[in-house]
Amino acid sequence: MAREDLMTELGSASRRYMASYILFNQAVADHLGMHPTDLQCLNLLTLEESPVTTGRIAELTGLTSGSATRLVDRLEKAGQVTRRRDEQDRRRVLVEVVPGAMERFGAVWRELGAGWEELFHEDSEADLAVLLRHMRRTTELARHQMARLTERSAAH
Repeated sequence: MAREDLMTELGSASRRYMASYILFNQAVADHLGMHPTDLQCLNLLTLEESPVTTGRIAELTGLTSGSATRLVDRLEKAGQVTRRRDEQDRRRVLVEVVPGAMERFGAVWRELGAGWEELFHEDSEADLAVLLRHMRRTTELARHQMARLTERSAAH
């Protein structure tokens, strides 16, 4: 297949992939009785090495600081995160996931995760490295594009 044809096919496949992931995320969130953004915020918080500020949550999610604060309010009300003063800097408030808050999500993911591992079972280490590189690059591109959209919205 010629590069131009591959790029066209990649564009279509990428759109289908993103739509399927968004719809999958919605289905998991619905199953758990959560908003999809709240679910992904919790997911991202579990990847952080330590509790974070609401500003960091805004960075991670691409939300405005006000929207990130409302998100944390919802998660706190639902008993999924807590806020506490930073011991080193009492002006800062840190957000952390409540131990056990991700148990229901973890149970759902363990059930669905077997399909994830099966999907990559036949791929070589080189294939997996390409996929990992692609995921890291698209994550960075998405972060950059969200920032551009936020800046554009703020200018209007």
